Amino acid sequence: LPNVLFVEGSITNDIDLKRVFHEKPTYIFHLAAFFANQNSVDYPEKDLLVSQLGTIKMLEHAVLQGGVKRFVYAGSGCAIYGAQAPLPLKEEFISMHLSTPYQISKMAGELYCNFYWHHYGLPIVKTRFFNSYGPGEVPGQYRNVIPNFIYWAMKGQPLPITGEGKMTRDFTYVMDIVDALLRAGWSEKAIGEEMNIASAHEIEIVQLAETINILTDNKAGLTYMDRRKWDTKSRLLASIDKAKDLLGYDPLTTFEDGLEQTIQWFRENWESINRDAEFPPGMSSAVKNYILQQEQA
Repeated sequence: LPNVLFVEGSITNDIDLKRVFHEKPTYIFHLAAFFANQNSVDYPEKDLLVSQLGTIKMLEHAVLQGGVKRFVYAGSGCAIYGAQAPLPLKEEFISMHLSTPYQISKMAGELYCNFYWHHYGLPIVKTRFFNSYGPGEVPGQYRNVIPNFIYWAMKGQPLPITGEGKMTRDFTYVMDIVDALLRAGWSEKAIGEEMNIASAHEIEIVQLAETINILTDNKAGLTYMDRRKWDTKSRLLASIDKAKDLLGYDPLTTFEDGLEQTIQWFRENWESINRDAEFPPGMSSAVKNYILQQEQA
């Protein structure tokens, strides 16, 4: 892309960060993290180092550089509210009873952002994503449910449902998230605030699986597995009133349109996706159980 400097590195590496901050960025969108819940359960120390220490280093470099007009932090609405908050989830309903290191780190990131805002005056905006999806996410052992479901469906495999599949999630299309992030970068009213970025609609996991099977013409159906121990949230549904008020945020992509666009991206890029999909030996326990089940079928 023209006028884009791409630096491959780590937010835990000061040399990499010095190279980036040498360019004097004035708007910082901090999306880097150790993804995701199951990954953090399997590797909690790595999660702490990347998502917590890495966030502190980003904030420190932003303060030391000076001149930063906005630091937009990508938090997680799927993480911070716990399992007992009433629906729809509002920004003040945070919980201290979180079920994975990923969730703990995402909350810690917000707390560090608050510190750097109040102590140093760094203009922070904290966004809380809900179940992002869309073109560009390659499936893999620690990836989200939608790319993995599409991948398995296109390979003609049954889609794994943990528990009864009645859990709901608030799936948010990637371009709606991009729109919200850009708005967070210029809205003066949003400085120092946190806000949900979501579709404000809940979809049952079993409905998601059945829809993907229909759209991909997958006849293999569904297979049921035990619910993961850490997956304690039966429903996720966000209130986006605050983002509407502060950002003018209004998600435009329906769930059906977003799924169709994502599946189309899979079809157009199937060869590279099939090559790059990451389901190696030693994979996460949840995916490993599913793969073993398919091999034994």
